[in-house]
Amino acid sequence: MTPHNPAPRTSEAGRTPAPRASGPAPAAPAAPRAFDAALALRASDADRDRVAAVLSEALATGRLTSVEHADRLEATYNSVTVDELVPITRDLPDVDAPASPGVAAGRQEVTAVFSKVVRGGRWVAGRHTALSATFGALIVDLSDAVLPGREITLELTSFCGKLIVRVPENAHVIDEVSGLFAKRHISGGLGGEGGPVIKVVGRATFGKIIVARERTDWNLPDKP
Repeated sequence: MTPHNPAPRTSEAGRTPAPRASGPAPAAPAAPRAFDAALALRASDADRDRVAAVLSEALATGRLTSVEHADRLEATYNSVTVDELVPITRDLPDVDAPASPGVAAGRQEVTAVFSKVVRGGRWVAGRHTALSATFGALIVDLSDAVLPGREITLELTSFCGKLIVRVPENAHVIDEVSGLFAKRHISGGLGGEGGPVIKVVGRATFGKIIVARERTDWNLPDKP
């Protein structure tokens, strides 16, 4: 008995439908590739400040210790691309106003009036830091400080006082300090590759201003 093979179905026009083409799967959507490209972009100061704001909120609410905050903040301002910023706040909630810069990105002031003040160790400097010594001594060590960005400004004022600043060895120092009946010594010039840019402005009047990369003319303790 001959088996019965049913005739292939035809379309309404009476034609046999063409078989489906076999080939590669459709290309993946471009969104993941665009996302990867966005992560590879170089980070801006605004990107770093948004991360710094999240870290500041986490420190204020007890989610980070002061040491963890300093470590993550240093990693934030050393980041070059956006994807380097992502893991820093992966375990932290966002803030309501991320566009507001963190505390470290603002202005700081350290003064010494008829006294001696020493600032050193692991501390967070401001993007614009004002240092002043009036009839006193102010000694600031930036070698272990967290610098908020690749360029900061130090505004130095010494009136009948002594102001000494130690900068990182790889720093590029721009000297714009003036003096009147004063002693000033600024170790300017180029530092190491990838080092921070520190612009030094201000004035010494009947006083002394020293900015150096090494511990010279210092009365800093070994571990300030």
